Amino acid sequence: MKRFAVLFAATAVCAAAAFLLAALVAAQTRQPASSSVATAGKKDVEKGQHRVVLQVDSNDAAAMNLTLNNAANIDQYYSDKGELVEIEVVTFGPGLHMLRDDTSPVKDRIKSMAESRPSVTFKACGNTQANMSKAEKKQVPLVAQASVVPSGVVRILELQEKGWSYIRP
Repeated sequence: MKRFAVLFAATAVCAAAAFLLAALVAAQTRQPASSSVATAGKKDVEKGQHRVVLQVDSNDAAAMNLTLNNAANIDQYYSDKGELVEIEVVTFGPGLHMLRDDTSPVKDRIKSMAESRPSVTFKACGNTQANMSKAEKKQVPLVAQASVVPSGVVRILELQEKGWSYIRP
């Protein structure tokens, strides 16, 4: 019961963070085009450089596969055009299972993608990893292709502030 309470609390925190992120995304879309953030992103696109962050926040294999399909399609599209692209998959909350070595239903695809598409990187929320480790009373292992960021939600926010495009498959 205690484990359920901890997992429920972690899920509630992640849900609140997702709500906050959605509000920030909505606010950013109302930002004037002349702002420095919009201008920075526009300059990168003019140079043929594209940056996109993909969010995974659910423990759903179909959503994880869709995210990987989106990343592959984006990478292929810009590669065919001879343009540069950076793609970052950020996981948090239940979505961390995508990057867990012991529970990921897509870890073979992640390994293959990391080897064949260096423009795609994978980030795991350190807050979620710590909460899951505490609830499970063991260190939560991540796939070798993942790197940890302090907060998945904050990582997405910071990338958007730098002009990255945001997609939640």
